[in-house]
Amino acid sequence: PAAHRLPARAPSAALRRVLRARAAGQGCRAVSTSWCPVGAAFDAKQQQQQLRGSAASGETGLFGVPELSCPEGFQEAQDKALQESEQLVQEACSTPPGPETVMIFDQLSDGLCRVADLADFVKIAHPDFAFREAAEEACRNIGTVVEKLNTDVELCQSLRRLLADEIVMSSLDPETRRVAELFMFDFEISGIHLDEEKRKKAVNLNVRILDLCNEFLTGTHLPNKIDKHVLPEHIRYNFTAEGNYLQVAGLHADCPDDLVREAAYKIFLYPNAEQLSRLEELLASRNSLAQLVGYDTFAHRALQGTMAKNPGTRRVWKDMLRNQMHCVRTQKDFEMMTKMKMKLNPQNSKLMPWDHPYYSGVLRAERYNIDPGLYCPFFSLGACMEGLNSLFSQLLGISLYAEQTQRGEVWSEDVRKLAVVHETEGLLGYIYCDFFQRPDKPHQDCHFTVRGGRLRENGEYQLPVVVLMLSLPHSTRGAPTLLSPGMMENLFHEMGHAMHSMLGRTRYQHVTGTRCPTDFAEVPSILMEYFANDYRVVNQFARHYKTGQPLPKNMVSRLCESKKVCAAADMQLQVFYAALDQIYHGKHPLKKSTTEILKETQEKFYGLPYVPNTAWQLRFSHLVGYGAKYYSYLMSRAVASMVWKQCFAQDPFDRAMGERYRREMLAHGGGKEPILMVQGMLQKSPSVEDFVDALVSDLDHDFETFIMDS
Repeated sequence: PAAHRLPARAPSAALRRVLRARAAGQGCRAVSTSWCPVGAAFDAKQQQQQLRGSAASGETGLFGVPELSCPEGFQEAQDKALQESEQLVQEACSTPPGPETVMIFDQLSDGLCRVADLADFVKIAHPDFAFREAAEEACRNIGTVVEKLNTDVELCQSLRRLLADEIVMSSLDPETRRVAELFMFDFEISGIHLDEEKRKKAVNLNVRILDLCNEFLTGTHLPNKIDKHVLPEHIRYNFTAEGNYLQVAGLHADCPDDLVREAAYKIFLYPNAEQLSRLEELLASRNSLAQLVGYDTFAHRALQGTMAKNPGTRRVWKDMLRNQMHCVRTQKDFEMMTKMKMKLNPQNSKLMPWDHPYYSGVLRAERYNIDPGLYCPFFSLGACMEGLNSLFSQLLGISLYAEQTQRGEVWSEDVRKLAVVHETEGLLGYIYCDFFQRPDKPHQDCHFTVRGGRLRENGEYQLPVVVLMLSLPHSTRGAPTLLSPGMMENLFHEMGHAMHSMLGRTRYQHVTGTRCPTDFAEVPSILMEYFANDYRVVNQFARHYKTGQPLPKNMVSRLCESKKVCAAADMQLQVFYAALDQIYHGKHPLKKSTTEILKETQEKFYGLPYVPNTAWQLRFSHLVGYGAKYYSYLMSRAVASMVWKQCFAQDPFDRAMGERYRREMLAHGGGKEPILMVQGMLQKSPSVEDFVDALVSDLDHDFETFIMDS
């Protein structure tokens, strides 16, 4: 209804092209004339009210799924998915070998994922506990069924018959062949080759691992309590009081008071016996599963199909990086931090782990005159969204439009729904933007696939649906939501994942969008960080929210160069995390306790001393989603760096290069070997040395730019 739309505006050029194409019968997906400009939807409060669902616009359930209008709907959705899966299993087992076999397997995967993926988001983000609880139960039940299907001998045999038929296999297109092989890979790493008793053991181990992951993840965020009298009175106000106790819920890394940071570090990281037990059982269970299905370690199992391939390659790469950085660059960074601490706190000048984030920030601010408060007024959320819109339009022919939601479709009234529209192909999918802080919402920036794209049996394309979750402050009466430079960069990063999901338009949802090896999945998001730090890009949208004044070029240059201050120490910290993750998932039984391994690895790879009676590994939430794969951030950054320098540094708006990027890297999702996608983009095959050089060269200061702008 018109009452719930934005004021009418002339449609953009991209929207006009889509409407013309539709009128000419060119087969675009249906478009909506109720789409609104994206920037206004995030900045104007009155327009935000109009975008919210109402009774007049119809009622539905979460994400437009009718059953999910109440928590009990998860049971209904789950039952429906399981019933469909039983029929599809029978169909797969009775179908002769051919492309139909792969289509049925993908239908089976899609039906289960559409419930499990949606529930995976709802269980952590929905403000209503009843919804979270119902979603968690659905996740567990669907997960158990998936593990059982992955050890179903008859189902596997139907796929084996296809893979063994050379004539049929040779007639399949490369994507269909790869998807068939990936489904078989899932069977193999789940222990399909084992006898019945061992297969049951593998299923039980997988289910237990799922439970341990959920429990461990919850434990990583729980605050620690301490008797308030233990802390000096003058710092107690920094922590939440609860009777005679103080709650410490984080590291307070940006606090200027050294004592507050020290107290937070020692209290928040104090070992919790239950969490320690969970971690030990999780690592042991993963190792047992890996060895049961035929791998030396869990790392060997986890790295199958990735760019790294195996722990040996990963170790060579890590050691080369450490050797290039550790001796000179990192020590120099720590020396600068120590001098700064000595200057500000001469009584206690030894550099400790709680000092690194704070003093590196102080050095950046002092050396380049960086005050985040000076930048925030130029980065209103609406302006940043328009900046992304402009960039995607120039590079890829894509526009973002805000779309009205129905009542019940979103879980919080401040969630925005964006339609992603291509200038000739029409509607590509939807992004739900859950950007704002609220009680009990996790403080983490994430991308969630809620529904994967795929070609349906009727010839229509199932549009992908994703959620981007951030933790931004709300607008105030006098100002829209203003982002710090770090928040702006995070927004660009997460939107890189979203574009991968929208443009990874594969035939099969099993490999759609970000469903690809982890060390490739972070490339599109990290590449967006390079765009976020380029003046030519920032200059298109950074305007003072009151005056409209553009952000001066020298401020952008200073900000970009400031990020290289202490960058070697920051990267060394990432190398330490990656090394720790690999050791934990390496040869078992572990030679020492997880805390003793932490101490040794920290001193070998990082350089700052371990603090007694702390256990940082118990807060290492990435051990759940990135087990044995934390190195992916570094490898993806190396690839993104090479792609940026070779393809976009000269002109970040180069449409021909944008189309090559879509064609070679985004379009395949996980339907092509990741290293082949990288080779297609770079038009060469990078070596291990190239990966390392790309990371190290990013640490070098661009003195020419800095001197010119100074």
